Amino acid sequence: MIPVKDIKLWPGMKTSELLEQFEESGGFGARYLGIASKIFSEMLRDDECFRFLSFVAAPISTGFRGIIAEAIRRRMFHAIITTCGALDHDIARSLGKYYNGDFRLDDAKLRREGYHRLGSVVIPLESYGPTIERFVQECLEEAYSNGVREVGSYEVSRILGERLKDENSILHLAARNGIEIFVPGIMDGAVGTQLWLFQQRRRDFKLNLFRDCERLSEIVFKAKRTGAVMIGGGISKHHTLWWNQFKDGLDYAIYITTACEYDGSLSGALVSEAVSWGKVKPDARKVTVHGDATIIFPILLASILDKL
Repeated sequence: MIPVKDIKLWPGMKTSELLEQFEESGGFGARYLGIASKIFSEMLRDDECFRFLSFVAAPISTGFRGIIAEAIRRRMFHAIITTCGALDHDIARSLGKYYNGDFRLDDAKLRREGYHRLGSVVIPLESYGPTIERFVQECLEEAYSNGVREVGSYEVSRILGERLKDENSILHLAARNGIEIFVPGIMDGAVGTQLWLFQQRRRDFKLNLFRDCERLSEIVFKAKRTGAVMIGGGISKHHTLWWNQFKDGLDYAIYITTACEYDGSLSGALVSEAVSWGKVKPDARKVTVHGDATIIFPILLASILDKL
């Protein structure tokens, strides 16, 4: 048993010094965030560990995108698994503007005035659908003219990232650093719709998600150890866990969520539940941190940058 220790603060203290104290503070969410910082550090020091990052789309509409971009810029992860909406928001924010709003705005009024609302973010209609449509169609037409006829989602991500010039773009930074972005639900969003519309004009152009399967199988079967930071649930979390079951599970697993376990949902399931499915190893370094990822992950990443 480790005694509960009071947290001490002092001028000029580092984020890592605060999180080190969190682990021995007893609770409640702070303890698990402290543990996550230690696991993350261990995972990064393991040179034989292939590291996955998974996240859902909504936070990419916020300044949180810059935190993900920093992790990619520093090559903290080798592959990303996300949703189509993350691609949509990354493109739209690279080419247009999003604005601060409020959860309590009048949505009917916003619609009349040509705005979308995503939580506390307000998005001009022109910055989203039309902007994404123009950009994606141009990218696909260029790829087609260069002989591309069949693509997996990670190849779509690379094609888009190579044309974006925004230094804060997740797609751009991943393409530049050779980090593959997999989008298992790529048809569920604006980019996916544009892929379908392009195929209506170019009938020999094909989206083949079996190519993703082949690439992911190469990764997990060759990796000596694997680790993952999973931000939010849904398909991005599950796809990360699913592929790692084929190597007897993750060796490191950090999960950040606001979902509740009581309804039996995948998003609410603790990392420990994945042990029973063979998706996380019984002796894995693992932790679930409950809280808003737009607060939790920046603090976690800041603690890691202190140590680096």
